[in-house]
Amino acid sequence: MSSKTTTKDIITLRGSSAIVSEFFGYAANSILYNRGVYPEESFVKVKKYGLPMLLTEDENVKCFLTNLTTQLSEWLEAGKLQRIVLVIMSKSTGEVLERWNFSIETDKEAVEKGVSREKSDKEIMREIQAIMRQIASSITYLPCLDEQCNLQTLFL
Repeated sequence: MSSKTTTKDIITLRGSSAIVSEFFGYAANSILYNRGVYPEESFVKVKKYGLPMLLTEDENVKCFLTNLTTQLSEWLEAGKLQRIVLVIMSKSTGEVLERWNFSIETDKEAVEKGVSREKSDKEIMREIQAIMRQIASSITYLPCLDEQCNLQTLFL
């Protein structure tokens, strides 16, 4: 006689911050590709979170995003982050063309007391897929960017 048991993954603050910062890197790449901020040929297709994703192969952009996600992870672990804003700006005028806001909800108990939460990989994957679909659907409603752009990031 066998008993069926279900196991859930324990999500620590460090683990959660790693997932969120990694996800943010993929989300930023998706926005950069879909909004045409960098040339299409500078991206390569990979599969992540059960979805086809595009990652830049441009070394400067990769370095920028790596530094960004490293800092993001540190601030998440310290509970010092409430929002991340990706800003797409006109390269020639500096005018803000788009803002992509990502709200961060930090579990204060996890930050202050080191409490872990239970959440399955499947549930995490579903949440990430939903956000990526939301980004993709938002992009379809936006007008084309007809000028060269830069990216800036704000942490709040």
